[in-house]
Amino acid sequence: MAHDLEKALTGISGILVTPFDEAGEIAPQKLVPVIDRAVNAGVHFPVVNGNTGEFYALTTDEACTMVREVAGMLDQRAPLLAGVGRGLRDACALARASADAGADALMIHQPPDPFVSPRGTVDYVRAVRDASGGLPIMLYLRNDAMGPEGIARLCEIEGVKGVKWATPHPLNLAAAMDACPDDIVWVCGLAEVWAPPLYAVGARGFTSGLINVWPERSVAIHAALDAGDYTKANRLIKDMRMFEDIRAQEQNGTNVTGVKAALMAIGQDCGPTRAPSAWPLTEPQKKALDTFIADNDLINLKEAAV
Repeated sequence: MAHDLEKALTGISGILVTPFDEAGEIAPQKLVPVIDRAVNAGVHFPVVNGNTGEFYALTTDEACTMVREVAGMLDQRAPLLAGVGRGLRDACALARASADAGADALMIHQPPDPFVSPRGTVDYVRAVRDASGGLPIMLYLRNDAMGPEGIARLCEIEGVKGVKWATPHPLNLAAAMDACPDDIVWVCGLAEVWAPPLYAVGARGFTSGLINVWPERSVAIHAALDAGDYTKANRLIKDMRMFEDIRAQEQNGTNVTGVKAALMAIGQDCGPTRAPSAWPLTEPQKKALDTFIADNDLINLKEAAV
């Protein structure tokens, strides 16, 4: 089944959690109801091995297993974006595994090495692309320190189709967009709450961890933004902002914790997070999450969606 990649890139990139069992091992099959609900709600681009998937807490073998399992669960109902990264050899191995699993595109995590250079990153992206056999690439930028010209060199690499912009600097985004090829798709990589200001600059679509818990709300926010209705989008975002506030605590150390705790609360237990992520929520955080779930009737919404 052929997918419209550009439509997917400008849609919702739904970052799936990685489930764990009681022994702490990955348990991919726990994702079945999460994926089914997200796809049925209209999430455009499920993402495996993203940061909400605890990518850096997984071994490369575990990440390879996750991409194979998620591809099977999706069964071509939606295109699959597969996260790859870490050291070059691990990234290339995961790129090959993602291509073999049937992923439609790669999301290349920004290398976390303390001695990253812009030109070395160009070599890194090219090598990962080649290892995948030429899958389309979405760059994931969590910092913009290399500046517009460095980002432009990355965007000029054959096969790079878009950039997930995950820094809260709209003016830097505008400068990068001006320096890069016109056909690059720019995506808000900071989830729903940052989508309106980045849309105003020219980004389209956004990443989302909320889709694991409340995909219908993410889809409604996307529809409002695409229609240019910022008033409605901001109203819809207001009702889910508490969820993102919980995730942003402890230097973002509760980012995945909040998602997995919410999944447990609505009866879709995907296990705890792995250290160094915080687990469990503190009592004040749990109280805020319970309020968020009750105020938005998420348990009943989940049951209605099944």
